[in-house]
Amino acid sequence: MAQPARFTFNLDMGQKSQATPAAPPKPTVPEELVAELVAQAREDAYAEGLAAGERNATSMAAQTLAAAAATLATQSAAMAAALDDATALAQREAISLAAAIGRKLALHLLARFPTAELDSLIGECMQSLGSVPHLVVRCHPSIADGIRDIATAQMQTSGFSGRLVVMGDPDQRVGDGKLEWVDGGLVRDIGAVSKDIDKKITAYLAAKSGKPIAQESGH
Repeated sequence: MAQPARFTFNLDMGQKSQATPAAPPKPTVPEELVAELVAQAREDAYAEGLAAGERNATSMAAQTLAAAAATLATQSAAMAAALDDATALAQREAISLAAAIGRKLALHLLARFPTAELDSLIGECMQSLGSVPHLVVRCHPSIADGIRDIATAQMQTSGFSGRLVVMGDPDQRVGDGKLEWVDGGLVRDIGAVSKDIDKKITAYLAAKSGKPIAQESGH
């Protein structure tokens, strides 16, 4: 039987192998292209960030503008209301001042010409009282004589031929008076005229302000 042949290594085990180190792999993409791609990526990122910042700034600006507009609208409404109130107050004060001046002037004129109102009233009445049998005039005692002279003079030009009676009435204020005849009469009351003026002023101011007029309770 044949003997198997021994395997012998054709190597010198006493010597270290002198293996040559492997060279680094060469890049498959050129460095210029890589640099270009990196630069492009940076530009894209910058552009995207800039666009996002602009959108954010635009949104914030819009919100700020909307808030400012709302504040301005509120302040404008408040200013308009305040201006309306100030205008209404100034108007009320002006009308009240005018009314007060008018009352003082009326009192001053009555003091200087106490018979003027009744003189005018008697002249108007006598023009239409030609057939009336008598006319009674009531006035303050201090002006009774003057009113009698005035009424007598007006009888000569008016055609009134009835009986004239002038009575001093302490209940009548100077400038006020009553004219009475058979089926009628007239009253000159400065106090009532003043109250009527006040009512008209109140109604006018209420109409301007849009507020209802308070009704006076009757007794």
